[in-house]
Amino acid sequence: MSSDLEPLAAFRLDGRVAIVTGASSGLGTRFAQILAAVGAKVVLAARRADRLAALAKEIPDAVPVTCDVANPTDNERLIATTLEHFGQIDILINNAGATDGGIAAEEETLEEFNRVVAVNQTASFHLATLVAPKMLARGSGSIVNIASIHGLCAGAPNNQAAYVASKSAVIGMTRELAVQWASRGVRVNAIAPAYFETELTTEMFANERSAAWIQRNTPMRRPGRAEELDGALLYLASDASSYVTGTTLVVDGGWTAR
Repeated sequence: MSSDLEPLAAFRLDGRVAIVTGASSGLGTRFAQILAAVGAKVVLAARRADRLAALAKEIPDAVPVTCDVANPTDNERLIATTLEHFGQIDILINNAGATDGGIAAEEETLEEFNRVVAVNQTASFHLATLVAPKMLARGSGSIVNIASIHGLCAGAPNNQAAYVASKSAVIGMTRELAVQWASRGVRVNAIAPAYFETELTTEMFANERSAAWIQRNTPMRRPGRAEELDGALLYLASDASSYVTGTTLVVDGGWTAR
């Protein structure tokens, strides 16, 4: 059969190297597992070394790198370690995140606001610009930023000014980097999930009132399941989306369509 009649082949990542930040739990763990399942060599980055080591045992050839993405030196070491092990970087998944959920804006300190922005937006920019030179020199690469529906709409009554501001910035940055690098073969896209049960949302799902709020406000009447991001991730990371850049793919059960 002709290769152009085998559409699933475009989703394969054999021979490619992917970095996943925030890989020690939740969606990051799932992303690393899924990328590896379709052939990628995966570098696992997060602050918790013990969790990374355990995950690395489950994924063939995975390389764990302890990294605080808010620390520029850690980011530089992450890229250097990846190149030392594999000699290339084909995919970057900017997944590490932080939230200020529950803090009213008038009570939020500048320190707290800056902490969230540093993890969610500044680190994503820094890592993207660190991997870009190698990708641009080769003429190919895919960067996927994990944004949020709250980069597109307000979080209230779940107060989170820094989170909303930083995820909005991630979406804008995705467009800008995509256009700057499009003619040189590097694609930059984002995924905007709605509410999925992760460490960042544990308290919301544990609270009966807030869990009911999520269900009531989601047209599909339920939160997302981790595996429901697999398709979006593989589409944007792989050649299946070779003519897609600068876009934000919303995976939200209809939240933003209301």
